[in-house]
Amino acid sequence: MGGRRPVLRATGPGLTVARGRELAGGGRAVEVEPGRLERFCAGVVQRHGPVVGTLVRSGFVLLTTADGSTAELVPVVGGLDPAEHEGLHLDELVDHLARPWRVGLLLVRAGGHTAGVAVDGAVLTSSTDHRHVQGRSAAGGWSQQRFARRRAGQTRSALEQATETAVRALRDAELDVLVTGGDRASVATVLADPRLAGLAPLLSPRWLDVGEPRRVTLDLAAARAHCLEVLLRG
Repeated sequence: MGGRRPVLRATGPGLTVARGRELAGGGRAVEVEPGRLERFCAGVVQRHGPVVGTLVRSGFVLLTTADGSTAELVPVVGGLDPAEHEGLHLDELVDHLARPWRVGLLLVRAGGHTAGVAVDGAVLTSSTDHRHVQGRSAAGGWSQQRFARRRAGQTRSALEQATETAVRALRDAELDVLVTGGDRASVATVLADPRLAGLAPLLSPRWLDVGEPRRVTLDLAAARAHCLEVLLRG
């Protein structure tokens, strides 16, 4: 049909992938648990033919199938040794994923935040808090101005508390990577604190869209951060 190649799909019986999102320019990103990587690759082969080449780079492993489709496997922690292989070759990635990486998590939204450290998708330490921040008002005049000042003060106080939590939970946690989520502006405000400057080199490009940051939200974030993010294009 007009020479268009099929979009790469990798679902199948017994295969579970987590949340997905559309990629700019076509394709889709999904999250795959490390323990399901073999089944995931089997699904790719079933739909697109054998993997003809495996390209290993520090931050990802790229699989190319017989029909020209690709699956880019991105672990939350980089540092793989670059290599190229014919066919399907995942030894380096599997060994890499088996290491007990310490993943820092910081989730912040207006009025709420949670931070902690996870290993193998399980939260080891955590701190969560919620501060009241008024919603937006449709009122006008002086009342609106007073409301806006009050809301700004509440927001500032909530972010100050989130910063203190991040310092306490993450600064000296000996992390391998930091994964963030929630509201980007709020997270940026927290990480701008000079006491957290040491976390900047550890910040992962992976971003987690999450709801209200609560303890259960942190558990879900830890499980998602443990997954491979797989970029499917074809």
